[in-house]
Amino acid sequence: MPEELRFPVEKLVYGGDGLGHAAGQTVFVPYVLPGEEVRAAVMHKNKKLIRARLVEVVSPAKERVAPACAHFQTCGGCHYQHIPPEEQLRWKTEILRETLSRIGGIEWKGPIQKHASPPFGYRNRAQWAVKAGPPRALGYFLPSSSAICEIRECPVLSPRLTEVFSQLRELLAGDAIPGNVQEIEAFADSLDERVLLNIAFQKFAKPPAEIAATIHGGVPSLESLLLHSEATKKFELFGPGFLVHQVAGFSYRVSHLSFFQVNRFLAEEILHEMTRESAAALALDLYAGVGFFSLPLASSFERVVAVDANLAATRDLRANAERAGVNVAVHDESAETFLKKWRKRPDFVVLDPPRAGIGTEVAELLLKLGAPQIAYLSCDPATLARDLAVLTGLSKAEAPHQESVARYEIAEVHLFDLFPQTYHIETLVRLRHGPSGPGQTP
Repeated sequence: MPEELRFPVEKLVYGGDGLGHAAGQTVFVPYVLPGEEVRAAVMHKNKKLIRARLVEVVSPAKERVAPACAHFQTCGGCHYQHIPPEEQLRWKTEILRETLSRIGGIEWKGPIQKHASPPFGYRNRAQWAVKAGPPRALGYFLPSSSAICEIRECPVLSPRLTEVFSQLRELLAGDAIPGNVQEIEAFADSLDERVLLNIAFQKFAKPPAEIAATIHGGVPSLESLLLHSEATKKFELFGPGFLVHQVAGFSYRVSHLSFFQVNRFLAEEILHEMTRESAAALALDLYAGVGFFSLPLASSFERVVAVDANLAATRDLRANAERAGVNVAVHDESAETFLKKWRKRPDFVVLDPPRAGIGTEVAELLLKLGAPQIAYLSCDPATLARDLAVLTGLSKAEAPHQESVARYEIAEVHLFDLFPQTYHIETLVRLRHGPSGPGQTP
């Protein structure tokens, strides 16, 4: 039987856990609130810390609320349903400040502008694992596990995805979709009307056209379907191959293998805050994707250069720019490769990298480039803190030959709550060229 500990929770930390101390060690336990006294079972222990499973909240915090989903604390997809939305946002703000300080040495004392989302019904994209039957069922992988938690509801999904989820559950339970289905990804358009599906099979049990006809019949809102056989590495497309999203007057084609913002309520706010820059000559859009920021930038800058290594996304980007009638030069390569050979100083740089961030090499190349303004949108505060430490001159790993390079100052910090009920944080940092050395405190 696992060892049990009883201790008070001191604070929330990035990753969804609460932090406390017991038996002379730091303990991390999920689904708690600061100020609560809890009982927790030890799951993993080393010399420095303990990871534990919540057994009982002995003294609940007054802020604690009943979760909206019956699967909360089981499926692992949500971390904060026991916390009111306004408190979630407050704690995310504190976690962001703490992470910037602890990892990047950035003591930001200025305001963090908060952009809240409706707490449920916001997701326009989801990935579901398929649990082998009989009967087969849809669900999510349990945290750090290959086990699948069957689910019947998911309140964070948009209404259309909720409907599609129910339709797919019915098709799978009745074996209408033949073969070993492994994963289904669903994506809804900006009007929450039409959907795109990616379905991965171990191999096709029937001709793909026959499978596609069954799925189209069971999912009336289906616009485009991509079937994948892992055994043969073959893809079969049925439909146009993309959805069209409308955001702030701009139209975006988004293909099956391209990325797009997953919160249907905050896309326009992100677009506005990232691209509100005075008209100038040249803007660089690194990690450009389908051109979410490139199109609005092209309406105010004389020239926009967009860079992304995802060929599916850059095909969409070219089509989107052509449809909009704007001139965007598209480079199919990584940001590192592009910046190593690019010499022209831009007036503005937009960064929207994946979770790994831009990394030290790209940050140092941007320092050499010396754009007056940078807007950095990050989905991971830890890698953001690391990158900002280089851009602001606080990095301990700084190369000696770069000591004279002018650094950046942080001008604004925004927190977009793109994923309510979860620990995830989307941060926009606007940087301006400053004097050499730290300049992060307003």
